[in-house]
Amino acid sequence: MNAPIHARIALICLVIIALSACASSRVIDPAKQASLANIHYRLGIDALGKQGMLPKAFHELIKSNEILPDQPEVLDALAYAWLLRGDMKKSETFYLRAIRNHAGAATYNNYANLLNRLHRHKEAEKAARQALDDPRYPNQDLAFINLGDALAGQKKFKPAIAAYQEAMAFNPNNSIINLRMADAYASQGKLREARALYEMIFHKQQGNRVIVEGLLAVLKQQQDTIAAKTILNQFRQHTKAVLDKAWAENELERIDTP
Repeated sequence: MNAPIHARIALICLVIIALSACASSRVIDPAKQASLANIHYRLGIDALGKQGMLPKAFHELIKSNEILPDQPEVLDALAYAWLLRGDMKKSETFYLRAIRNHAGAATYNNYANLLNRLHRHKEAEKAARQALDDPRYPNQDLAFINLGDALAGQKKFKPAIAAYQEAMAFNPNNSIINLRMADAYASQGKLREARALYEMIFHKQQGNRVIVEGLLAVLKQQQDTIAAKTILNQFRQHTKAVLDKAWAENELERIDTP
């Protein structure tokens, strides 16, 4: 026997009310949602800075993005995580997503760094300049370094050196800047200026092979074998890496071979 029509209507209303109550109970308060997403983001950033914690960083950052999608700072961190993973394509994808979601100067600077790694120097120059368009960006030295690298990659050595000098004005203690300038001078054929910078930073970091290789290349061009042998012997004494010691010994043998 069919139930009276008014009874069926009442039953339907009760079901609708119940479903609505269930749906509303699943709605997360926006403030709590933002807070939870931020907690996962902070955990992810912390993991990014620790050796062997990259999977944990991915887990936390992806979780943050699931809770509150398209946060530019989270997308930026995911881009960096993919860079650490060695996947440049996915790294670029996330940097571009962050930029589309109104990321700030830091993301443009990070993207410029990636583009320099990819040898896309014209694009890197544009991204670095966009980072520098914001005078509030605290890491101006890093943006000028990326700009200098982008210009040097285009063989525009004079403006590249000017960019490195701007970086030095913001952070005189950053030894990377002097190394970049030395490289630029050497590429430009200004061996005296390059040698002076290489020697200055070598005396502070006598176990750094990158510095020694740059200085050694200049000394060979100047045909200063005595200085080259001195530098290699000092490096061999200070480096702790077995392969680097072997490299230095091999270079010394090559110098001594007529």
